[in-house]
Amino acid sequence: MLKVAIIGAGAISSAHMEAYLQFPERCQIVALCDIYPVKAEKKAKEFNLDVAIYDDHTKMLEREDIDLVSVCTPPYTHSEITINFLDSGKNVLVEKPMASSLEECDAMNAAAERNHKMLSVISQNRFRTPMMKLKRVLDTKLMGPIVHTQVDSYWWRGHSYYDLWWRGTWEKEGGGCTLNHAVHHIDIFKWMNGMPSEVTAVMSNTSHDNAEVEDISIAICRYNDGSLAQITSSVIHHGEEQQLIFQGKNARVSVPWKVKASKSKGNGFPEEDPELEEKIQHYYEELEEVQYEGHTGQIDDVLTALEHGIPVLIDGKQGRQTLELISAIYESASTGKTIKLPLTKESLFYTMEGTQKNAIHFYEKKTAIENFEDNDITVGGKYE
Repeated sequence: MLKVAIIGAGAISSAHMEAYLQFPERCQIVALCDIYPVKAEKKAKEFNLDVAIYDDHTKMLEREDIDLVSVCTPPYTHSEITINFLDSGKNVLVEKPMASSLEECDAMNAAAERNHKMLSVISQNRFRTPMMKLKRVLDTKLMGPIVHTQVDSYWWRGHSYYDLWWRGTWEKEGGGCTLNHAVHHIDIFKWMNGMPSEVTAVMSNTSHDNAEVEDISIAICRYNDGSLAQITSSVIHHGEEQQLIFQGKNARVSVPWKVKASKSKGNGFPEEDPELEEKIQHYYEELEEVQYEGHTGQIDDVLTALEHGIPVLIDGKQGRQTLELISAIYESASTGKTIKLPLTKESLFYTMEGTQKNAIHFYEKKTAIENFEDNDITVGGKYE
């Protein structure tokens, strides 16, 4: 029985609590921590948890009965909290984004390695049936080489979203929609298509003059084989339609699921290839649905890894790669230059200080409320 602590009692912590409670024979939540203890007490009551309540995570470090810690705090705190727990012999599951800088990611991964502990980064949308099935289809190579990818990470957030004290600043949130919303789709894109060789991007703030950060960015990624990808990250799209489309030389597949295949007439114009479409569709339909979806699926993966001593699907190194691609988007959009990958320690956006100094500050943040009364949140589309 693995003993679990949860750090941060904000809205996303509920997803962790609900997930852990799906596995009562495998794990037990024993502690909650928040700088506002009343929030932790409210969560404990809401989920009927018999737990110790803390107002400072350092007070928990010496507890020997904690095996796994979920870090659900704002991004700028992830590195310190994660490293402290890893150094105290705990395994850590940290919310996205992994950290506010690549420098912090490197320090977190180093802590996991020197302590021989697991570090996993939340990307719950990998653990959805449409995503898992699409990845399996892409792995068949039936589409031929991928020549173009389209990533639409469309979200919508009202003006008041950035009134929360830690949101909307480069210092506390680390970025805008590219980092804190599109991180899910950028992780999935990288998982399915690999890292590009260069990035060219632009970004803007069109609708949130209470935030320093962007509310839309558009990036073009280039691969060494010449293929291209476009990534749109947004919190200004009504309806929040979200999709990933992979165009291969032989066929097109996507989430939400759609398959289309073409072959060439003698004059070069297209005609349908129903045989290939049927072959891909049949393979897709034969794939099983995942047993647990979203945060529950990822926490099942983490528990399984700890129980059997096997790797997690999403480790700290993969979490770092996702932030590396996002950092390249920010560097390109802020400098007007095409950025080559991989990034090095000389990158303008390798450190938090470098990001704060070099990123475009669109507006001055003037509003800072402590908490919202309404804690209902959305965590992405269902990709149907």
